[in-house]
Amino acid sequence: MGLRDPLPADEVTRRLAALDGWVKATDREEIHKTFPVEYYAAIEALGAVAESAKELEHHPDVELHWGELTFSLTTYSAGQRITELDFRLVDRIESVLAGYVQTDAAG
Repeated sequence: MGLRDPLPADEVTRRLAALDGWVKATDREEIHKTFPVEYYAAIEALGAVAESAKELEHHPDVELHWGELTFSLTTYSAGQRITELDFRLVDRIESVLAGYVQTDAAG
């Protein structure tokens, strides 16, 4: 199976169960997660994620709001389906954001 081949639904479910906070959208083939990150740190983190996305030739959707950064992943070149490529980017996103996530929930 190639990086851009759509994954079966049961495989997506299995893979998501092993990840903290990543969920599948109910109305489309997309996985997403919101990270608690200070606004300017999120901009910096986004730049690092962009480098990984560029390397993988992936185009994640991103939402930046005060105090949070959301990544939504689907493989557009596979007809907006969830693929191995999405999970490769998840690993990179998690690595980058580990250094930026706010751990103080009271902030």
